[in-house]
Amino acid sequence: MDCFRLHKNRANKDPLFLTGVTFPSEYPDSPETIVKLTVCDARSKSQESSSFLGSATFSVGDLLRAKDEQLTLSLRSSDGVCAAGTVVVSRLKMEEMEEENIDHIATNTTLQKCPLVCESGHHSCIDREDSPQTGPVFKNPTCKVYRFQTMDSKWMFVREQMEECTLSFSIPKQLLLLYIQEDKSRVHDLQELGELSPHWDNLRKEVMTQYGGVISSYQETLAEMDNITGCSFKPSCCKAQKPLEFIPINLHTQRMRVTCPKKADAFYDIVTVGAPAAHFQGFKCGGLQRLLSRYESDKKSFSAAYQCIYYSPEHTAKAQEVLSTMGLLQPLITGSADQLLLAAHEHSSSGMRDALKSLSDKTEQFVHTLKDELVKSALLALHAARPGYVTKSQKQPLEQSHRQVNQGSEQNQNPVQGLPGHSPATPVTESPVVCNNVEGSAEEAGPAALKHQDSIPHHKEFDEEEWDRVWASVAKCLNCVIAMVDKLQEGGNSKQEPAPELQLADVITSHNPGDWKEQLCPLVSRLKDCVMEVVEKAKRAMTFVLLQEAACSTPQGFLLQQRRDVVFSQALAALACGFVMKLYAGLRDKNFLRQLHLVGLVAQFESLLSTYSEEIGMLEDMEVGISDLQKVVFTITEAKTDKLSELQPSVWGRRDHFTVEVPLPQVIFQTLPEEMKEGKPLRVYPVLFNVGINEQQTIAERFGDISLQERINQRNFELLEAYYKTLSEKVPLECLPCFQTRTNIKELLETLGQNVVTKKRKNVEILWTAGTICRRLNGIRFTSCKSAKDRTSMSVTLEQCALLRDEHQLSKDSFVQALDCMRREGCRIENVQKNIRCRKYAFNILQLMAFPKCYRPPEGTYGKVNS
Repeated sequence: MDCFRLHKNRANKDPLFLTGVTFPSEYPDSPETIVKLTVCDARSKSQESSSFLGSATFSVGDLLRAKDEQLTLSLRSSDGVCAAGTVVVSRLKMEEMEEENIDHIATNTTLQKCPLVCESGHHSCIDREDSPQTGPVFKNPTCKVYRFQTMDSKWMFVREQMEECTLSFSIPKQLLLLYIQEDKSRVHDLQELGELSPHWDNLRKEVMTQYGGVISSYQETLAEMDNITGCSFKPSCCKAQKPLEFIPINLHTQRMRVTCPKKADAFYDIVTVGAPAAHFQGFKCGGLQRLLSRYESDKKSFSAAYQCIYYSPEHTAKAQEVLSTMGLLQPLITGSADQLLLAAHEHSSSGMRDALKSLSDKTEQFVHTLKDELVKSALLALHAARPGYVTKSQKQPLEQSHRQVNQGSEQNQNPVQGLPGHSPATPVTESPVVCNNVEGSAEEAGPAALKHQDSIPHHKEFDEEEWDRVWASVAKCLNCVIAMVDKLQEGGNSKQEPAPELQLADVITSHNPGDWKEQLCPLVSRLKDCVMEVVEKAKRAMTFVLLQEAACSTPQGFLLQQRRDVVFSQALAALACGFVMKLYAGLRDKNFLRQLHLVGLVAQFESLLSTYSEEIGMLEDMEVGISDLQKVVFTITEAKTDKLSELQPSVWGRRDHFTVEVPLPQVIFQTLPEEMKEGKPLRVYPVLFNVGINEQQTIAERFGDISLQERINQRNFELLEAYYKTLSEKVPLECLPCFQTRTNIKELLETLGQNVVTKKRKNVEILWTAGTICRRLNGIRFTSCKSAKDRTSMSVTLEQCALLRDEHQLSKDSFVQALDCMRREGCRIENVQKNIRCRKYAFNILQLMAFPKCYRPPEGTYGKVNS
């Protein structure tokens, strides 16, 4: 049987070939089994022709009885006379390797002949009892084991393990459900706006039609994804398929475990994923960063065409935030109020204090949210969009109105100009007064444009102070509740001054003074009613803001939102994968858990995309997708059971804020800090660094534009520096991981800052330094290229060998051999095989000439393939 792969050692008179072999299950072995080794000389690489050098045979029994668990055999020529060299055969016990099929690879790090075994069976390298867990969301492991020699002539054992992640599909599915739910809610809110003028009603119908199209498309995509079974990653060859566009490309985790004599094992994790990008939609017009910038500049002219108020992205985001905050706080206020009544019914003073504190905190947040001037201005705009809204100037004859416009249009005042969210550059014709009459653009509103014709009694003049009174009544009702609780706790029968606005005596005289609940109930009900009234008014106002934003951006705005949804889905799946892996690896590390809940973790994305052709669009997508991860928080929950289905992370929220819940087994959950057990949100700080390394980047650097890469690196350096500053203020730096290289993190940041501003072609030191800082800060490491297959493999193997050299004394003379071995036989070539069914990296010799030397694969591992 052909158990050995072809190994090449060119231009060497005394070569040493290394491989590991196991007996497949279909070839059962016994002590009498005879094994024949044949060695050939591969003379022609292109034709893969070879000539016979020699062979040797041995029995399995001979190997089992051999001294030092190895045999030295002489190779004989075909006539059995001439010696052609020697082969050393070693055995490895397998009793501790149970669940995975592991390829064992030993590699030589010196040029002398020495025993080449993977390890003996009693060694701790494969012992997994003390290994940190990877988590319940990982499956289909691929493992490789190596033995390398250190600078002090000792041996280190290295284990690579690559796994797929079930979150590749589960996170996008959950997000699609949330997108559909959010858009359906938006449609419902638009319907609840009430009667609008014909102009605004037509715009509302148009926007609702657009939402309906998005919902239908997402439902179809979700149905397609539900039909996919048994797969837990998207191969690179499927990156442009529409049913899979929300799924990250080739998402895998990789862990390297290093075992050295008399030292604790070390673990290094990395997540590899294709750059989050909308491949199905394409990059003809660029990516998200460019499209969003162009969209915002065009939206002002759209708003004039649609006779809408132009709201800036900040005000649109504020409207979404107000809606989200109200939706979150209203049920919490109601729940706290109910808890207060329950505690009052039980005459529990401590329970009432706790419930009242919660009610006060939530209500104060609620009131603070509604103080924003955007709410008041939006209420005015909505009032002006009602069908009966007519200004005083419209009572005058049409001729007089035209005369007023022609004589002094500059004196006319737009009733919404100057309000928050309204662009000063928006012409007067964009007044909400005019929006009620599409053809009446000349009928401008006068200064007193807030009264109506007497013939329409159901519309009254808008009172701007009414809104202030409405939300202020919430605070007054809360004061009444607080006063009553104080009165009850002081004894219930003592005389007390009445609370503001309400006479407490009037409330309690009809009830039994001893029944606390009955005395509190009317006040709590009044508070709930006020909150509900405020929510309804503010919700309609903010919905109207979003209606105007959507109306003046159709259909481009909806297309951009779909693109952003796709990119964010890929990015979040990758982030959740990395977070779960990092969490499970650090569950025994109290310093890590302290850092996690006090500050949060940095998530460092390394990108190898070029700034040329389509990859510019991919990078522009990725930049926005990674930035959007700032609106994600994680919480830890206690799983109901230890079943695998109960330990899967879940996502909830809406586009402006998502929470990923990670359930842990009950036993593990109880060991967490109290803050985490109480559900404290855990933050992640995403940063992105990009350096293109291929031949397209060479063109960009010489003839194109690399300003996008420079801006990304500069901005994210500042984010990383800010994270370090926050971390050093809240967590002692002694709590961070210890490394053999003693370079101070501050010095590393200075080096990174210098590299970011240095004009240097393919400055990969940016990536190396950023990756080192990430590991020193206990962060989550990600590496990406277009498909996470070829360039990513070069980067991951380079990083692993650099860690072996810098942290575990891998001989510098052996660095290249170890690097080539990992690229030829390690997990990354298996990743290539999984993606394209071919064990070759998708490079050609001309492309590789443009690569930095340390990113070039060994000969025989690359070629033209269909990737």
